[in-house]
Amino acid sequence: MTRRADVLDALDPVPWCGMHPDDLASIGVSSGGRVRLQTRRGQLELEARADEGVRQGSVFMAFCYHEAAANLLTQPALDPFGKIPEFKYCALRVSPAATVPG
Repeated sequence: MTRRADVLDALDPVPWCGMHPDDLASIGVSSGGRVRLQTRRGQLELEARADEGVRQGSVFMAFCYHEAAANLLTQPALDPFGKIPEFKYCALRVSPAATVPG
């Protein structure tokens, strides 16, 4: 639903993920660079932003980008009553992106 809000889409029109600066440095990627996120369910490439608020060893990613759908990387489990997605966690491999967008 966030992606349908014109104001929010104008603020952040491209998919991104947040990572601790030390994690970005450990794979040789600067803030604003591109990373590949890969799980056993799929992979995608997107911009990575340094964020000290993200715990080391974790990646934050919004679900609102259809061109980089986080749901492709995580399990499809839904709350049995509300039918909303659970708060997603999964094992993830992060590496520098191999391609340049465009």
